[in-house]
Amino acid sequence: MCKPGFILLLFSLVVAAAPPPAQSFRFKQETVTNLQFYFHDTISGKNPTAIKVAEAAHTDNSPTLFGALLMADDPLTETPDPNSKLLGRAQGVYGSAGKDELALVMAMSFCFTDGIYNGSSISVLGKNSAMSPVREMPIVGGTGLFRLARGFALAKTHWFNELGDAIVGYNVTIVH
Repeated sequence: MCKPGFILLLFSLVVAAAPPPAQSFRFKQETVTNLQFYFHDTISGKNPTAIKVAEAAHTDNSPTLFGALLMADDPLTETPDPNSKLLGRAQGVYGSAGKDELALVMAMSFCFTDGIYNGSSISVLGKNSAMSPVREMPIVGGTGLFRLARGFALAKTHWFNELGDAIVGYNVTIVH
């Protein structure tokens, strides 16, 4: 027969060896934010905001520039006018991933530098079928006020030229 002291000691050891209870965090109620801005991608001229950093051996022979990889630091503005209020910058990479269509794979952070979103960003990662009238891309994260963000970005080309420069309107819906 076990002595009560031994049982108490054994019980104390089991309780002490048990893992601590899981911590739970209480998050604020989710917010849905809708933003509209314009992305200015300039690959030509003396002051480009996107530059080619790599290409495949046959990229120059491809009608879609398949295999080209560009690094971007593009301004985000309030209106299509390049001189309108600067809201932030689109910083990241995009590459031509389509052999038969101009399909860009984008890994971009839209970093906001104005107003209440100053210092916050959203991350876009996905396919951009650049010749489609409207494209939808996923928002997969964010920082600052957009921490733990998810959502989608709708992009519509406002203007482009034969050199590849473009102004694209973005309408983004962010759940954070």
